Amino acid sequence: MNGAGGTNGGTGQFFLGLVLMCGGFYLLLNSVVVSSSFGLGTRLFGVGGYGITGGIVLIPLVIGIAMIFYNARNVLGWLLSICAFAALVFGVIASVNMSLRTMSAFELICILTLAFGGLGLFLRSLRSAAREEEAAAAPERRLRS
Repeated sequence: MNGAGGTNGGTGQFFLGLVLMCGGFYLLLNSVVVSSSFGLGTRLFGVGGYGITGGIVLIPLVIGIAMIFYNARNVLGWLLSICAFAALVFGVIASVNMSLRTMSAFELICILTLAFGGLGLFLRSLRSAAREEEAAAAPERRLRS
C-alpha cells in the first residue's frame, strides 16, 4: 500500500507535517501588520522631480470616463481611463507597509519552528522510504566487501 504522494513514505508524517506547517504559517501571517499611507495628497510617483499625487491621477481618469460616456468608441478615452486606473492601483499597492507585530523571541522561534519544521516533515513524507533504506545500507555493503 502506498503512502503520501504515491510513495512508501509515512502517511502519518504527511498529515502531521501538513498540520504543523499550516498552523505555523497561519500564526506567522497573522502576526504581520499591514498599513497604508495612500491618500489623495500623498505622492505616488515622481516624474522629472515633480511629485504626482493620487488627486492628480484622478484628473485623467475623470476626463477619460467623460470621453467614454460621450463616445464609447473613443480610443483615447479608454486609454486615459485604463492608464489612470492602473496608476491608482499601482499607487495603492506601492504605498502598503508591512511589519511584524511586537512579540517575544520565544514566540517567533516557536512560530518559525512550527512552520518550517512542519514543512520539512511534510516534504520528508513525500520521499520514498525504500530509497532511504537503500542509502542507509550502502555504507554497510562497502564495509563488507
